[in-house]
This record gives sequence, structure tokens and C-alpha cells, in this order.
Amino acid sequence: MNQASLNERIELALAEIRPFLQNDGGDISLVSVEQDKVVVRLEGACVDCSVNQMTLKSGVAMTIQKFAPEIQEVVNI
Repeated sequence: MNQASLNERIELALAEIRPFLQNDGGDISLVSVEQDKVVVRLEGACVDCSVNQMTLKSGVAMTIQKFAPEIQEVVNI
């Protein structure tokens, strides 16, 4: 798959999880895609949330990997 379609699939994954984050006063944005790694930025209430690493691993990473199985790592900056 080409890079544009990978980015599109990642954006679709983020669009799927975004309403859950926004429900809790947070949000997420895509910073970059570096080969098999996605860099995101948790925003709003997600920044100071005590469970944001769990959200990142079990929610965000799993959803991204569902849409883009070639992604091996999701990192929050």
C-alpha cells in the first residue's frame, strides 16, 4: 500500500476512537507516520489523565492496528 493510503487508514482509526476521547474532554491528533511507527499527540483532558498510557496502548494502538496492521508501535509525544 502507498503512504497516502496508510495515512488515510490511520486517520480513519483515529476518527473511530476520537468520539470516546472527546466524551472525556480529550482529543488526539496524528503527528507523523515513520515506517511502522505512528506518533500521536493526546490533547485536552487526555494530557493529564492518569490512564492515558493505558488508553494509548489498549485503545489507540489496537484501533490503529485494526486499520493498519503493519503498524508496530504507537507513541504519544
